[in-house]
Amino acid sequence: MGKVIAVAQQKGGAGKTMLTAQLAVALAVALSPNSKIAVLDIDPQGSLTIWGKLRANAAKAAVPIASHTVSGWRLGSELEKLKAAYDIVLIDTPPVIDSDARRAIRAADLVIIPLNPSPPDLWAAEGTLKLAAEEKRKVALVFNRAPAASRLRKRLEAEISARGLKLFNNALANRAGYANAFADGLGVSEISATTPASLELCALAEEVKNFLL
Repeated sequence: MGKVIAVAQQKGGAGKTMLTAQLAVALAVALSPNSKIAVLDIDPQGSLTIWGKLRANAAKAAVPIASHTVSGWRLGSELEKLKAAYDIVLIDTPPVIDSDARRAIRAADLVIIPLNPSPPDLWAAEGTLKLAAEEKRKVALVFNRAPAASRLRKRLEAEISARGLKLFNNALANRAGYANAFADGLGVSEISATTPASLELCALAEEVKNFLL
């Protein structure tokens, strides 16, 4: 059975959908050539679904990523089908703790919470952290749109560590390359394997893979 990663965060603007898409491509590269990766969009905004449609027509798409969407009571059965067919399924969850988000987190082998390195983002993650703890799910935080170094980032790193929470060592910087690749239905590594965006995303994917598998 495949592994499920739920990407969840209640605060808008944390880069949840972008991270889901970019990680899907990077994990496909990080795993074996025959690995099968799918993304599942349960966010009513449907941005990941649009990315999947763009990807279907993208000439530069180097790895196959299956795109699915579902909501409501069908989520459980759809996830079981996807787990049987794919090695990893990444779920883009709604930016609220509703029944769909609860189902996704309950089914996840890993819950990833993206956050900008700022107190409001960490505060907004509390609901997801609480739900993941209730469901006894493995959870990890990742800094997105992060400066290379700042006093505030170090302060948040210390707070996260003091609480015994997992924070991935590799963060994603605020780079236009992510948005540009997403707009074309691609991962940054498919644009160029040597850009800073591609290198940091691939490093994060390796860390996610090692933490999950």
